[in-house]
Amino acid sequence: MARNKKNETIYFDSFVSGVESACSAASMLYTTFDNYNPENLPESIEAMHKIEHSADLAKHTVMEQLAREFLPPIDREDIILLSNMIDNVTDSIEDVLLRLYMFNIKSLREDALRFVKVIEDCCAAMKNMMQEFANFRKSKDIHNLIIEINHLEEEGDKLYTDAMHRLYSEENDPISILAWTELFDRLERCCDSCEDAADVVESVIMKNS
Repeated sequence: MARNKKNETIYFDSFVSGVESACSAASMLYTTFDNYNPENLPESIEAMHKIEHSADLAKHTVMEQLAREFLPPIDREDIILLSNMIDNVTDSIEDVLLRLYMFNIKSLREDALRFVKVIEDCCAAMKNMMQEFANFRKSKDIHNLIIEINHLEEEGDKLYTDAMHRLYSEENDPISILAWTELFDRLERCCDSCEDAADVVESVIMKNS
């Protein structure tokens, strides 16, 4: 049975749409951190939830198409895994914003904004990667974009290590230490989620090359 090229495009377009939601979430998180006002958090959380809902819709589009598809362009399991990994990025970013509110954070530590910038860069690189993914067999750029995401995740790891060292060296308030330990964990998880998606893409390329 011949493949339906139009149906194949739906998968890759939905992957890109999901990553666009992650980019929007990362941009909103950066704006929130750059102009931090705890009184505005409820409004920001509501706006972030709308972005997260858009990400869910992109994921559901993939799943609905997959349920009808006889010959998907890549393995069914990889489509499901990649959809989940992309959705996890937006969820991870939303988690950071929620915890700012839950922990009643009144002011931000200096390391936090640098961390969010790396997350924003990770999402931008992931968007470029997913835009190349539909043509992964011929793309000259996708491998470099995967490497870029790996490097950004490593940068996030270093930021995490240095930020935690400063937190435990400089902060005396145990409640603040607990709250920021959790926040830095969540920030690192955002970078890890981007790398997880890149790892799935790399695996798909290896299996289909």
